[in-house]
Amino acid sequence: MRHSLPWRRFLKTFLLALVLAGAALAGFVATVDPYGIRVRAGDAPRPVVDINQRYMYPQIARSRRYDAAIFGTSSLRLLDPEELDRLFGTPEKPVHFANLAMNAATPWEQMQLARLFVKVEPAPRVLVFGLDRGWCDADADAPERRLTFRAFPVRFYDDDPWNDWRDAFSLNTLEIAGRLVSHRLGLRGVNLRDDGYGVFVPPDAAYDLERARAHIWHENLAAGLPAAVVPVEPPAVPTAADRAAWHFPAGQWLDGLLAALPADTQTFLVFPPAHVAAQPRPGSLAEAMEQACKRHFAELGARHNATVLDFRRPSAVTREDANFWDPLHYRLPFASRIGEALANPQPSDDFYVVMHRRAPSLPSSGQ
Repeated sequence: MRHSLPWRRFLKTFLLALVLAGAALAGFVATVDPYGIRVRAGDAPRPVVDINQRYMYPQIARSRRYDAAIFGTSSLRLLDPEELDRLFGTPEKPVHFANLAMNAATPWEQMQLARLFVKVEPAPRVLVFGLDRGWCDADADAPERRLTFRAFPVRFYDDDPWNDWRDAFSLNTLEIAGRLVSHRLGLRGVNLRDDGYGVFVPPDAAYDLERARAHIWHENLAAGLPAAVVPVEPPAVPTAADRAAWHFPAGQWLDGLLAALPADTQTFLVFPPAHVAAQPRPGSLAEAMEQACKRHFAELGARHNATVLDFRRPSAVTREDANFWDPLHYRLPFASRIGEALANPQPSDDFYVVMHRRAPSLPSSGQ
């Protein structure tokens, strides 16, 4: 028994030290607040020092420093909010954009962020939604398709700020808090600007066409096919059963959000550019389904007086390997062209098709 007493004292001391250390680390995280859980309307967002936008962007939405926003995936991340501010705003009536597009975000994830933004800013000036291929998935609303392998802090997007801390205390958060302190001390930079923007592609001076082609045509080359679009011959003819199976449940989420917006909010539905290698083969059943999906969202946009632009089509831009880093990511100058198209759509531009154009004099649905 006498030998067990030192071990008991050691164990008690160790457990007490562990509790105190945990409390100290939790206090450090709560004080630094690296994800901006305490950020509310009028507050400045914390510097973005984490690459997981799902944790960092809610604070930008809650800050109410922005009255316009972009939602989507990395295919719209290169749109510069400052450039869009100039295109859409005037000295008398400025516009302040945030780019809240998230890498590989599912439609469900995008809508959580869009709903949070609109909840905080119920009368936004401009909203841009990027409709990647996932918006056309028939099972986009299935529980297993709502999230990716990336962590998504669901509580960050609800109305209760206190439960956010349940998702915030982790070793990863401790690391991010340390990065933020390092930034405050001038020892490191930020991953993204306060408006969510960051150039994630390599510098254009480093562009290597042959390397880009290897990425663009990887699937063809791996299958022993030429680096070219091979049409389906003879073209597939969708059956009645095929067409009956084409439904796009993610559109219901977008439909509900657009219906609640004020009539003077400018909304844009954008099918982002993709190299023809990433588009369905001409004449395939997949191509017919994608066209049906585009018509579905064009009709949805028309109901809510939104401008609908289709860049995801064969064009002088999407056929050219030298315009892309890989099948889905275009080079930086084309982001500016997309911004210009949003501000002033041109019906004769080969880069995109105007599927529906907003009529400023018409009220939006439900108003």
